[in-house]
Amino acid sequence: QVQLVESGGGLVQAGGSLRLSCTTSGITFSISDMGWYRQAPGKQRELVAGINSGGSTNYADSVKGRFTISRDNAKNTVYLQMNSLKPEDTAVYYCNAITPTSWGSHFNYWGQGTQVTVSS
Repeated sequence: QVQLVESGGGLVQAGGSLRLSCTTSGITFSISDMGWYRQAPGKQRELVAGINSGGSTNYADSVKGRFTISRDNAKNTVYLQMNSLKPEDTAVYYCNAITPTSWGSHFNYWGQGTQVTVSS
């Protein structure tokens, strides 16, 4: 059974920091590309940051220089360090895993989401 369990969300004042964690089970984490997405009320889900199996990262322009994605393959966990938070960062944050298959396809998995609220 595949599980992606996010933690670390909460309420923080503008300028503050939070660290999100996503611990996975049931997937081959080391070969999976991982990502953090977010969805604010009334808006589409958007990619915040991604890290591939080789450790290369990419970020949405809106979070560059403030957020850092990292992974620990020994713990099957991906992190999102969020600094200098702004009210517009308020959203539900979702962990995503893209796991390749032996036949050239992939599986796409999602966590249940964790709420991040930034007060002004």
